[in-house]
Amino acid sequence: MKAAWYERNGAARDVLKVGERPVPLPEPGEVRVRLHASGVNPSDVKSRRNRPPGAERIIPHSDGAGVIDAVGGGVDHGRIGQRVWVWNGQWRRPHGTAAEWIALPEAQAVPLPDGIDFATGACLGIPAMTAIHAVALHGDIRGRTLLVIGAGSAVGHYAVQIAKMRGARVISTASPARAAHARAAGADFVIDYKAKDVAATVKGLTGGKGADGLIDMDFYATAAIVSNGALAAHGKAVCYGSSLAGDVPVSFPTMLASSLTLQMFLVYELQPAEREAALNGLSEMLAKNSLKHLIGARYGLDEIVKAHEAVEKGEVVGNVVVEMG
Repeated sequence: MKAAWYERNGAARDVLKVGERPVPLPEPGEVRVRLHASGVNPSDVKSRRNRPPGAERIIPHSDGAGVIDAVGGGVDHGRIGQRVWVWNGQWRRPHGTAAEWIALPEAQAVPLPDGIDFATGACLGIPAMTAIHAVALHGDIRGRTLLVIGAGSAVGHYAVQIAKMRGARVISTASPARAAHARAAGADFVIDYKAKDVAATVKGLTGGKGADGLIDMDFYATAAIVSNGALAAHGKAVCYGSSLAGDVPVSFPTMLASSLTLQMFLVYELQPAEREAALNGLSEMLAKNSLKHLIGARYGLDEIVKAHEAVEKGEVVGNVVVEMG
């Protein structure tokens, strides 16, 4: 089969290779998926650059979509021919979705409705799963105000939509180039974080109270927003990433005086009940076709270097996908 891989950390054009690898066979409890599309996420390029390979060869990417064409022992043969999207393809294992086939535990291959194309299916495992869990961690948000940082990003775009479906008023931040994308998701107000004081603007929009909750893509940049009063008393900041790998200072007096909650999570490591809730929620939305999706750039497997570089530059609005052809 055709696949892409790397054997050491480094720049995409220095370490990524494309060639032939053996077609995997499903082990007991596994399915094999003939992949049509593979999603490229920021965590994929960070892993290629910085995470020491845990095996001789790493086929990257955790997200993908395709059709089950073989099953291992103990798996219902009725699953053969099923359209699916996959999650955690290359998490704690060397064989990800940047290949024509992948074999993985059957629970990691989720039915994909006929009306959803494979490129869209390849955007669900990290972006949509992160978004739905981040919203869920705020509990019942009907009538409450949620601040979504980076609403022009893939995760933020889904988070705004899901929060609006669940009855929240959504204030968001986005660059001018991505503001229309955030509004299209349903954001009630979009703050140009490059031109305005985000905390002050949020307070102005909430009568001085602050937002009831916050979803944050870069805690390093957002810690100051929390410290400057963007969250209402007893509010919660849910964070799933940071541009700084090291420690990030937070104002303890602010957190204490306002009884704020700070919660981090890694989408790869959701608890079983959390994962089930996220999968059920996304499956319901996909069945109803109630989510908007945007594929910002498509590449062939031979162009995987360009795909990684596009994600690293951060200029693409929407998801970056590698298609198998």
